Order: sequence, then C-alpha cells, then structure tokens
Amino acid sequence: MSEWNEYKLSDVAIKFAMGPFGSNIKAENFTNQGVPVIRGTNLNYYRYVDGEFVYLTDEKANQLKSSNCFPGDIVITHRGTLGQVGLIPYGKFDRYVISQSGMKVTVNPNFLDSNFLLYFFKSNIGQHELLQHESQVGVPSISNPLTSLKSISLKLPPIEEQKAIASILSSLDDKIDLLHRQNKTLEAMAETLFRQWFIEEAEIQSKHQLILGELIESVSITHKFQTDKIIFLNTSDIYKGDVLVNVQVNISSLPGQAKKSIQRDDILFSEIRPANERWAYIYFDAEDYVVSTKLMVLRSKRILSQAFVYFYLTNSQTVSWLQVLAESRSGTFPQITFDQIRDLKINIPSDSILNNSIEWCKSTLQKLNSNTDQIRTLETLRDTLLPKLMSGEVRVAL
Repeated sequence: MSEWNEYKLSDVAIKFAMGPFGSNIKAENFTNQGVPVIRGTNLNYYRYVDGEFVYLTDEKANQLKSSNCFPGDIVITHRGTLGQVGLIPYGKFDRYVISQSGMKVTVNPNFLDSNFLLYFFKSNIGQHELLQHESQVGVPSISNPLTSLKSISLKLPPIEEQKAIASILSSLDDKIDLLHRQNKTLEAMAETLFRQWFIEEAEIQSKHQLILGELIESVSITHKFQTDKIIFLNTSDIYKGDVLVNVQVNISSLPGQAKKSIQRDDILFSEIRPANERWAYIYFDAEDYVVSTKLMVLRSKRILSQAFVYFYLTNSQTVSWLQVLAESRSGTFPQITFDQIRDLKINIPSDSILNNSIEWCKSTLQKLNSNTDQIRTLETLRDTLLPKLMSGEVRVAL
C-alpha cells in the first residue's frame, strides 16, 4: 500500500476565506429568500451545512463576494462554539455566504477530497489541530484564524484511498440519515393522526372522555445507589423522545437534584418550559440511571398502552396548552406540575378509533425505538472507525 505523506492544509487547498466584518451583515439585511447565510446553527449537523437559514439578496451577497462559498467547500467556526465543521452539499443552493464567525476552505481536488477533509476535522486528530490555536481570552475564538487554518498539519494517503475512506464513513452516515428521516416521518404521522382522531373528529362526535390522571401517575422513588458510577439525566439530557447521554459518572460528582430512579416504559417529562420539548420514553432497562427532580417520571397504571399516553402527551396541541399553563404560573421559570398533566382530558370520538390508535401507537413507538437503537449502533461503529481510518491504523484495500 502507498505511504501517507504529511502536508500543511495550505499545500492541498486552493482558497481560504473569512466571513465578513460584523457591520457588513445586519439583521435588516436578512430576507425570506435569496442567498443563504451559514451561521453556527447550520453546523449542528454531523456532515452537511443544513437547517433553517436566513438569506441575503443577490446584490448583498455580491457585495460580500470574498465571503461567498460553494458546494464542496468546508465551513468552520472560528469564534463562539469552536470545532463546528460542515460540508456544503451539492444540489441545494448554488452559493452561500459565511457569517461573521465562520471561515471556509476550498480543497484542491487533485490532492485532497473534501469529504475526507470533513471527516479529518471530525476526528480527534483534526479537532486537536483546529483547537490548538484557541485564544484563552474573552469569547472562545481561534487566534489568527486563517493563518491557523492554513498551518494545520494532516497526513494524507493518495487521493483514491482518501475517497475510499470517505465512502466507507459516508455510507454509515447515509444509513444514519435515512433512519433519522424515517423517525421524523413517523413523528409527523403521529402529530397528524392524533389531531385528526382526538381533536377534529372528537369535536364532531365525542363518545366519552379520558382523564390522563386515570392512565398515569407521577412517581418519585429515591434511587438506591449501589455502585460507584451511574448515568445521570438532567432536563437538558433528553430531547423529543431521545436520551442524549449514556456515559456513567462518579456518584460523588452528582448534583443534589440527582435523586429519582426510573424503569422501562416510564415517560420523562421536564417540568420547565414544555415548549422546549424535553421529554423521553424509556424503552430500555434503566437500573443504572438516576434522573433530576426537575423531570417528572410518569408511570403507567396499565389501563391503556403507555405508547398512547406518550403520543398524546407530546402532541403539539397538548404541549402548546401545557406551555400556556406554565407561563400562567408565577416563578423564576415557566413551569408545570403533575396536577396539570393529570387533569388533561382526551375526547374519544369512538371506541374503534381509540382501539385502532392504541395499536398504531404501539407499533409506531416500537419502530421509533428500533430505529434509535440502529442509529446508536451505527454511530458507535462510525466513531470507532473514524480515528483508525484517519490515522492510517486501518487501511482500505483498493
């Protein structure tokens, strides 16, 4: 196999550029369509620049020509949340403008594959290279951003091997993206069907009502710490059904609110700001978890499927109403209590609709959880392969 050679990034790239000075892009310049501006929020995705954009007119983008970037370019933050990196995809927009906190690099395709460079920056090796010039004063930033970027060292195999490595990692990410899209589709279906079944049809004909407190209870059982390490979930560690943390920490480092035990089929729902969507369904054994007292632990009374309760509770209509209730209370934060969840009423248009919805909820939640497990398995595989492929420890046969 061919040897890997070391280069400076400036040796294998053809263009570097910074975002404009802050005074050159103001809120008043933003429009509803036009040339998208890449901000830090658009780099929160693993591979591609994506998400909700703000836009500039073509005329304004032309004035900022030196800060224009194009499909295949790599965009990196140099101020604020450091270490964010994204590849501009083909097929969405012809060009973009980097925000004040960003910089870009255009690779020389004869020597460097842009997908390979993206994964290099995602690896611990690339992150170290990016962050070694971090300023220790004031707002997090990279000192002399363009100079620092150009001076980054990287070892490269021949271009064909770069493409093969990037292809392996991209294939894993493609599968992960597909599963995420499937979950979003299922969640959108749940939103639509619940509105149709229990709001629109129930307004026409309501056979009877269910009160949520008849189906669930709030439990607060103090965790019995029997090991030195445990996984702690705070309100920020769950989001729209997902548990975001699975790393054990020392019990001695836990905050005071780490008290509640949980178990399989519990629903975790944050007391604070329901509109922030901090909830999760526990579909796994959870003996080694402890959660914050700011999370309600909602346990089924085994009258109806807990999956049905979960989809009703997390429907946008329900969440909007809970947010109204939270904001009506005085206190430091908009906050709800279990009493307000307990008193929620579900109008049932017919027994057949209720039974059909329960079966649909069971199968849909099972599919969501299965997809989530597959995503985590693929992410673990990708994250295990990434440093080995980027360092040359694992070679790809061509």
